Amino acid sequence: MKYVVIIGDGMADFPIDELQGKTPLMVAKKPYMDMMAKEGICGKVNTIPDGFPPGSDVAGMSLFGYDPARFYTGRAPIEAYGMGIEMGERDVAFRCNMVNIGFSHGEAIMEDYSGGQISTEEARVFIELLNKKTDNKKFEFFPGVGYRHIMIWRDGQWEMTTTPPHDITKKNIAEYLPKGKGADTLIEIMEFSKGLFKDHPVNIKRLASNKLPVNSIWLWGQGKKASFPLFYDRFRLKGATVAAVDLIKGISSLAGFDRPFVKGATGYIDTDYKAKAEKALELLEDHDIVYIHIEAPDEASHSGNIKEKIMAIENIDSKIVGPLYENLSRDTRFMVVTDHATPISMKTHFACPVPFAIYDKGRSRNGFSGGFSEAIEGDILDGEGLIRLFIEYRD
Repeated sequence: MKYVVIIGDGMADFPIDELQGKTPLMVAKKPYMDMMAKEGICGKVNTIPDGFPPGSDVAGMSLFGYDPARFYTGRAPIEAYGMGIEMGERDVAFRCNMVNIGFSHGEAIMEDYSGGQISTEEARVFIELLNKKTDNKKFEFFPGVGYRHIMIWRDGQWEMTTTPPHDITKKNIAEYLPKGKGADTLIEIMEFSKGLFKDHPVNIKRLASNKLPVNSIWLWGQGKKASFPLFYDRFRLKGATVAAVDLIKGISSLAGFDRPFVKGATGYIDTDYKAKAEKALELLEDHDIVYIHIEAPDEASHSGNIKEKIMAIENIDSKIVGPLYENLSRDTRFMVVTDHATPISMKTHFACPVPFAIYDKGRSRNGFSGGFSEAIEGDILDGEGLIRLFIEYRD
């Protein structure tokens, strides 16, 4: 048996007036997902345990079968692991976003948490500049993908409160700056970046192309070194993951999965879906279980773009789920799932049970007649329970 998990990040939503009270999942044309829900085993999974932030770090851990209450140390150290960054026991990792800070009525606001969707190549210039100009060698910056990067504070502070920038779009940043022991140091670094980035040639070129400039970094998601038990030791399955973002690569690495580079995988709506599907098929030749993660629906939700979210869902179905279904043997079990809700109306993550569908190719069961959407009914499982059902279910 081969196992395939397709995660559409942030696909779940609330009913939207512009869609006549339906969600993007409900209106999107997705025949393969709908077929798997109608002929599979359906239910919902609670990926965010009580007391945890509703992010892709916590939800992603859950979907790999790891209880965040036991293994979560913060978002940034997971991404750092995925990037191959070595951390000491006393080091602290921070997520470092490239952002655009705007002004409204005299207040500094979070204009864009992604720096106008800055490219990896452009962002790398700023990361190199930060490393060159930062005198205190306790702080080191590492380039990631797009706007997503990492700062390591050697022998640093971590017991403070920080806020994800995608949670505060168009809000006054003064209320959400880091608070607690060590917070003043983080704020000082963020202010320092503003002076470095102002009038930088990369920003001048972006402005000339009608793109937002990157005028600051935003530090958040701190945590100490993470460690997971290996997935293979728990389930005796050799795994791999196809993903663009370092967070999912980090979870995969901690689980002991292979995580090959996929050219054209961007984490945006323009990601190369075909390349991801082809890489998954290649990996399934010598792996037992493969996860395919697609970030695009989540990015569309953060931007409040209904049309783009529907397009992302349809792309996942036609360019990922469909080709995998058509090219894999009958001895294949699929799971389609989303990690959390990212409602268009909120432009951020929301903790609630989200739908899943498990489908054995060539096997028809009495699933959910309405297809794959938030309306799916059934038992509500936790992440580990879902993975055990997916791997171990026999009837």
